[in-house]
Amino acid sequence: MERLGWQEADVIIFSGDAYIDHPSFATAVIGRILEADGYKVAVVPQPDWHGDFRDFKKLGRPRLFFAISPGCMDSMVNKYTANRRLRSEDAYTPDGRHDKRPEYPTIVYTNILKQLFPDVPVIIGGIEASMRRLTHYDYWQDRLRPSILVDSHADILIYGMGEKPIRELANIFASSPSTTEALVRAKAVPQIAYLSPLSTESSPRLSHTSPPDSQLIILHSHEECLRDKRKQAENFKHIEDQSNLLHPQTLTQQVGNQYVVVNPPYPPLSQEELDHSFDLPYTRLPHPKYNGKVIPAYEMIKLSDCMHRGCFGGCAFCTISAHQGKFVCSRSKESILREVKQISQMPDFKGYLSDLGGPSANMYAMQGKDRTLCSMCRRPSCIFPKVCKNLNNDHSPLLSIYREVDSLPQIKKSFISSGVRYDLVMSDEKAGRRYANELIRNHVSGRLKVAPEHTEDKVLKLMRKPSFELFYDFKRFFDNTCRQAGLRQQIIPYFISAHPGCSREDMKRLAEKTRKLGFRLEQVQEFTPTPMTLSTEIYYTGINPHTGEEIHSAKTDKDKKAQHQYFFWYKE
Repeated sequence: MERLGWQEADVIIFSGDAYIDHPSFATAVIGRILEADGYKVAVVPQPDWHGDFRDFKKLGRPRLFFAISPGCMDSMVNKYTANRRLRSEDAYTPDGRHDKRPEYPTIVYTNILKQLFPDVPVIIGGIEASMRRLTHYDYWQDRLRPSILVDSHADILIYGMGEKPIRELANIFASSPSTTEALVRAKAVPQIAYLSPLSTESSPRLSHTSPPDSQLIILHSHEECLRDKRKQAENFKHIEDQSNLLHPQTLTQQVGNQYVVVNPPYPPLSQEELDHSFDLPYTRLPHPKYNGKVIPAYEMIKLSDCMHRGCFGGCAFCTISAHQGKFVCSRSKESILREVKQISQMPDFKGYLSDLGGPSANMYAMQGKDRTLCSMCRRPSCIFPKVCKNLNNDHSPLLSIYREVDSLPQIKKSFISSGVRYDLVMSDEKAGRRYANELIRNHVSGRLKVAPEHTEDKVLKLMRKPSFELFYDFKRFFDNTCRQAGLRQQIIPYFISAHPGCSREDMKRLAEKTRKLGFRLEQVQEFTPTPMTLSTEIYYTGINPHTGEEIHSAKTDKDKKAQHQYFFWYKE
């Protein structure tokens, strides 16, 4: 700061992850976005939250606000397994150390900052805050918790991908004569949540229903949800319906003597806006303070290229669409090629791209043909139970990018490591088979990852995944293509045990079917309930929020272990 001639920073970001200046890491993206708008941004990665809080004091107070970026993964998923045991490493910390971040860093960091600098606004964001913006079930504490705004005492919560709201908030705080006025003006910004006190003059009518044409949906209060799980299930139906709309409504929920207000989000980023975010001057490297140390998450993605955001798969257990949105926004071919050329200049690049992908590898440039129909649609998935007729699922643009990347003289081979939606491939009559053929012959590093998740229709229906019959079709195509090309390659399928609605009998049938296919399963996991997913709501409430049907879930360690063991029939 002294070398730059700064007396103070405009924004100071506290991050739960190590600092990596790369577009796959939220702290870097938010910092670079604000920097491009002329703001002075400082980052304190993984501050020590013990003792005298010196890491929180060393840069003083910012001119505008503090920002909290708790990490690219939910801190509790990052720290613990589905059995609530400590994971072997923290992938976002140098050398995988466990002691560099607290549980719930959003809450811990914000409370410390409010203690030290009570008059400075704190803005929270990231997956941890985004998925906890309203009443949610916390698996690790096995209880229903209120909005994270209540426990953290933050002033504003940004949900989803934060480039647009953080820029708007910075402009408001920079142009307001006082913090008080800025906070009032900030309440009009889309894609944020905030707390507001209840009063007879200002509070909305606190009932669960509102007129059909109202721009306000009033959810059951936190206290009602504590008393009645069915109320929590009803709330989730509204929350999920709204998150899948192109033009959603404002949500409010009473918590004690205040209420949480969740403003509707910004529209999905345009291609130009997404290009701008990826084209900022990232070094693509960890901070020099980590020299000589290995950050596992960085090692995995440093030679990869993310081509799009969002996912219209709508899987019941996944937070990607809830956080990034259902509507896919894709980068231009020019932006992708620029990044590939940047990667090729990195000192340890040997000619091999580890991934040309995204949340799902093959959703690039796919969207509704008629956007008017999309604006009226409430479906959580564009491909379940069947592929929407309005979806442009043409794989041709993706094939074009693969070929242009592979034609670059610096590139020996580009691999696809992101998961492939084989149901999307099989549904594309125009280019699906050509895409699959190209993928299998030229872009698989010996193993192709796909995620059928289960074999039994009743479980797959709850997961919002296609019938396992489609996996049989894809595997036949994969095997035939490998045989014709003389390739020795494998499909690596992902499966989940103990998902709501899954019984031991279902797992027994899964074991039988996968054994007949010749699989000795490796990529398997036990279902972990994470905030704000349909599967988690079913697990906690015992009710399918969309149908009212009662659903059984395995909850004891004994039941979960019994299901999980079916994956490993080949071990004594």
